[in-house]
Amino acid sequence: MAMPVSAARVCRLAGRTVSSLSAGHRRAVNLPARTCFISTSTASSLQFRLDERTAHSSLDLFKKDTGVIYRMMGLDPSQVQDDPERFRDWAVVFGDKKISSGRHYWEVTVKKSQEFRLGVAEAAMSRDDCVGTNSSSWVFGYAQRKWFAMTSNKIVPVTLVGKPDRVGILLDYEGGFLGLVDVEQPRIIHTVRGQFKAPLCPAFGLWDGELLTHSGLEEPEGLM
Repeated sequence: MAMPVSAARVCRLAGRTVSSLSAGHRRAVNLPARTCFISTSTASSLQFRLDERTAHSSLDLFKKDTGVIYRMMGLDPSQVQDDPERFRDWAVVFGDKKISSGRHYWEVTVKKSQEFRLGVAEAAMSRDDCVGTNSSSWVFGYAQRKWFAMTSNKIVPVTLVGKPDRVGILLDYEGGFLGLVDVEQPRIIHTVRGQFKAPLCPAFGLWDGELLTHSGLEEPEGLM
């Protein structure tokens, strides 16, 4: 069962820790190794880069805009080009492609970060919100050595052995789910359900280290 928590307890504002998950939200839960869905979506290889226009001033893009690094001090917001697409308060960046249909898969190297969120969000999501805290974003996060799934400001712990160097993200637009994928097996570790009605973008929150995205990939065989 999802557990409601306030947005202030699970996000960082402009690089500062507001608070952390309470002890009651750290308990492990047993999850099925695989969840099966009947999908009518067409698979395709989504190719995207990170959109600098959306990147918070504490985030720098690198490797031809496929990677993002967190700078604790960040840039003075007055020194960043003003853009209505830019996240103003939260260390968030979007991918530059909008998704309105189909089944899409990409991977993210996470080995150099200890706090991040990966998933999707509506392209028109408020730039004053953090991904996962509203009904227009669906993410998997890692913080305090624990994985969790989050949407609408509700958190569900995700059981994962250790911390892999790289994970996969599977989006099925018509099927209405976002999956966290073990790239070694491969298998779906956990899913978040949603009713996707608006264009979505790959979405990333980062409060430590760096992330590197890998898109244009074929979906691994055997994922349901």
